[in-house]
Amino acid sequence: MANNDFRRVKKLGKYLKKEKKRLFLILFILIPVALAGAIQPLLVGQAISILRGENTISFFDNLSNESSIRSIIGILFITVILRLGLQGFQSYNIQAVGQRLTARIRNDLFSHSMSLSLRFHDKMPVGKLLTRLTSDVDALSEVFGSGAVGVLADFVSLIVISITMILIEWRLGLLLLIIQIPVTLFILWLQKRYRKQNYKVREELSQLNSNFQENLQGLEVVQMFRRQSLNGQNFYKTGINYKNAVNGTIFYDSSISAFIEWVSLAAVALVISLGGYMVTAGAMGLGTLTTFILYSQRLFEPLRQLAERFTQIQGGLTAVERINELLDEKIDIKDDFNIYEINKFNKEYSFRGEIEFRNVSLYYNDNDYVLKDLSFKIKSGEHIAFVGPTGSGKSTLIRLLCRLYEPQKGEILIDNVNIKNIPISELRNMLGVVLQDTFIFSGNVAENLKLSSEINNKELELICSRLGLNNLLDKLPDGLNTPLRERGGNLSSGERQLLSVARVAVRNPKILIMDEATAFMDPSTEATLQNDLKKILKNRTALVIAHRLATIEKSDKILVLKGGILVEQGTHQELRSKKGLYFQLSELQEKGFANLG
Repeated sequence: MANNDFRRVKKLGKYLKKEKKRLFLILFILIPVALAGAIQPLLVGQAISILRGENTISFFDNLSNESSIRSIIGILFITVILRLGLQGFQSYNIQAVGQRLTARIRNDLFSHSMSLSLRFHDKMPVGKLLTRLTSDVDALSEVFGSGAVGVLADFVSLIVISITMILIEWRLGLLLLIIQIPVTLFILWLQKRYRKQNYKVREELSQLNSNFQENLQGLEVVQMFRRQSLNGQNFYKTGINYKNAVNGTIFYDSSISAFIEWVSLAAVALVISLGGYMVTAGAMGLGTLTTFILYSQRLFEPLRQLAERFTQIQGGLTAVERINELLDEKIDIKDDFNIYEINKFNKEYSFRGEIEFRNVSLYYNDNDYVLKDLSFKIKSGEHIAFVGPTGSGKSTLIRLLCRLYEPQKGEILIDNVNIKNIPISELRNMLGVVLQDTFIFSGNVAENLKLSSEINNKELELICSRLGLNNLLDKLPDGLNTPLRERGGNLSSGERQLLSVARVAVRNPKILIMDEATAFMDPSTEATLQNDLKKILKNRTALVIAHRLATIEKSDKILVLKGGILVEQGTHQELRSKKGLYFQLSELQEKGFANLG
């Protein structure tokens, strides 16, 4: 476990490279702070020795008792001020480095999460991922700011105090050091059990966040179907599991704190007993005994501090483990093009928009195919429609073309170039996708239309005018500058789809992909948009997934899918004449019984 912890922490060490100078300064300050703390008990003991006429260090031999006491008070005052000042400076710098460390880690976690394929995100609940980005990173910040350097400070202090005790009275000093061995072993024994329990706490917290986030997203359904009570019971059970996991950590945390407190009291009692006997026997002065009593308390202070930081340190190590698990998650879909290679690629290639699928298969396991041995070719400028029952693989096909998923078999080409050999940024730039479930970001209308496009508002207004969006923009209080709530909550479903179509038109893509893009529009809005779509579709390759016959019957070709297999292809009239699956679906729709997919 310890070796694994070291490797995980070492892996995160790259985030501290920019902080080398400040970290060196923080670690250097540990020495004078420890020395200042170690001198104070010695000075108190010397003061008692001077008053009792016992042996003192040579510095005070040539001074009167009054001068010696004044010197001790002055040195004590200096050490206290020096120690407090250095500790304050150290604490500020530790917190500053900790915040910069966690900011870099959080940025990398976000970037890495955004780069992971949809295959990963299909399995990972959003709430659990959010816990990694928030609670786990915060726990790491706490352990670095309050725990890690603090433990190093206690360790340096322990060494300085141990050396000082051995030099003053080696018998009592050695006895106190031996006592610490079983105490340390017991702490390590508790550490393993606490660590497992703390990991469980993080997992239960992730489940709690996931449950809460899911209910918030589905609030409308929860209320309409009166699921508040049942969902509340499920959330209560999750909360109970989290509470029980936390109680386990509290047990271990309180156990170690109580144990160290009792051991430190027993050590003081032992020093007083043995030291008192030695003072009575004349083997040691009362001043030296006082010094050892104070040292015995300070000797166990590092362990007492460790007990107080126990929760933070173990929570931080658990957080490091979970953060590394996410960072170690393999990015399935990536390319190795640099800016120079991308520019060179753009000069060498000019795409027209021809698409070809060659024996493409996608499956979750050997018997669970989403697409199986799919092959077809779309010429540049052709308008192709995809039809099939729900679950036939139509939307998956689009995601493969956009490289959101990677097929296990076969290859996908654009103008005879495998899409794996096209920079992802350029591939997705030439594809314009309008999905049925439109996602609107927080911000204003203009920002949602532009996204990454560099275009001014005047050009944007012209595009919106061509698409017939003037009526929509006139309804909004501030037009393009109107703020939009999360997921476009202040727009209707049809209005969100209008914006998604305009968003694609702004990018001027080579290939247009429409996945039931007009599903939520009223007939009047759809009729207006259909006219404008003709302008957008002109001289572009278009892939359309639609459930309405009127949307697809004028397509150059219709591909019919069933169970991930291409079963039919041809024009509307050709497929009708074949009396196959397409004929059955279109007949049902004409009679008002079903859509085409």
